[in-house]
Amino acid sequence: MSVEFLLPALAFFTLLAVVGFGIWSQEQVHKRMDDPNARKSTLAADKDSHGTPADV
Repeated sequence: MSVEFLLPALAFFTLLAVVGFGIWSQEQVHKRMDDPNARKSTLAADKDSHGTPADV
């Protein structure tokens, strides 16, 4: 394998992995936003800012 093939292939698959992770992460955010039983963020207007974070 030459560098002319390996480097673009590595860059392309890295880009695909990052885009895939971003799409998966966004789906998790949407599921959490749609869940009425999910804990609120400490940044929410109707949540105490001194509580434990929702993601911990």
